[in-house]
Amino acid sequence: QVQLVESGGGLVQAGGSLRLSCAASGSIFSINSMAWYRQAPGKQRELVAAITSGGITNYADSVKGRFTISRDNAKNTVYLQMNTLKPEDTAVYYCAADLSPLTNEYTYWGQGTQVTVSS
Repeated sequence: QVQLVESGGGLVQAGGSLRLSCAASGSIFSINSMAWYRQAPGKQRELVAAITSGGITNYADSVKGRFTISRDNAKNTVYLQMNTLKPEDTAVYYCAADLSPLTNEYTYWGQGTQVTVSS
């Protein structure tokens, strides 16, 4: 089992920045990829960014050039640096870990952290 705890969400004005953190604990040796998803009211959950254990990253087109995902394996923590935030970035952001090769879905999820960007 892996537990994920997110932090760093909040209210920010458009153009501002936030950094989300996700600390993993438990059977962390099993973790391969980690990712950030978000879900806005009335919308489906979407992948924001992902990072493999080797540091390979991928991003949603909507956040490329503005968001950066990084990983500190020594601290078992993944970060999402969000710059030039827009009102449409408002959502609950979820950390996910351990991508299953069978289902191509993440096994573990955090409780979510709210990000609100005001115009």
